[in-house]
Amino acid sequence: MAAWSERLAGVRGVLLDISGVLYDGGEGGGAAIAGSVEAVARLKRSRLKVRFCTNESQKSRADLVGLLRRLGFDVSEGEVTAPAPAACLILKQRGLRPHLLVHDGVRSEFDQIDTSNPNCVVIADAGEDFSYRNMNKAFQVLMELENPVLFSLGKGRYYKETSGLMLDVGPYMKALEYACGIEAEVVGKPSPEFFKSALQEMGVEAHEAIMIGDDIVGDVGGAQQYGMRALQVRTGKFSPQRRASRRAQMSQQTKIDPLQGGLCGAADILMLSAKPRAPLPSALWEDVWKKMSRRSFFSRPFRLKLRGLNTGSKRSYK
Repeated sequence: MAAWSERLAGVRGVLLDISGVLYDGGEGGGAAIAGSVEAVARLKRSRLKVRFCTNESQKSRADLVGLLRRLGFDVSEGEVTAPAPAACLILKQRGLRPHLLVHDGVRSEFDQIDTSNPNCVVIADAGEDFSYRNMNKAFQVLMELENPVLFSLGKGRYYKETSGLMLDVGPYMKALEYACGIEAEVVGKPSPEFFKSALQEMGVEAHEAIMIGDDIVGDVGGAQQYGMRALQVRTGKFSPQRRASRRAQMSQQTKIDPLQGGLCGAADILMLSAKPRAPLPSALWEDVWKKMSRRSFFSRPFRLKLRGLNTGSKRSYK
């Protein structure tokens, strides 16, 4: 196993997933994941560039940012790459008029889009609106088109809320693909174009960026296929059993760094590796690794050890 200092060398930008990394949605808006508010603040104070990259499609970007700010996060709309605004740009560029099968919470993103006489379908995480009637209407629109076009805002299988796991848009997308004999165009992770737009906004190249998320396919696999590095946190929908099952189905080229903590621990490692200093002793990185393997956050003595290094202390840590 290569040292963290080697694996994270040259990282200048961090893409953060939102659901399952910053917070778990649910009743009353959900709850911030322990340590995540502090971790985001620390990353934004560092030399690293930070951007948020989400497949959230039940809320408008403005509503999502409002929720995150209420939970204590320092985030603005301009720092968030989300699928609905990206889909609107594509629709305008290609002169398409969508039939929308989306959640009411995100419908405002499409206010400036012509939806009369639709010549494509846009599907998102519609939640309770995924009824037979609504799915069948989307199916009928597609089947009446000579060249049917289906856009899916992400293609996740499921996500986690405070009440448990919830079906995402992916299964419904697959149903329409199968029924219509077509392949959807995915707007969102793991689409390479989606990662490309986020990195362009951040001003870094793929090899200089790292994606942090809870989804082994959309976050980790998608980022690595685009040439980025990636870490999977053990929060959100993560579980060792599901991880093993999904890993077996993925490309052998996908390398999964076994980070066994939340965003707070990931921030510790990233900030340590980003410091402009001589290479740190491999023994320290192994100490970091052992701590990450046992718990989500570092103990206070270990934080003091890192603080001593970060402030140039001449004490010896062996």
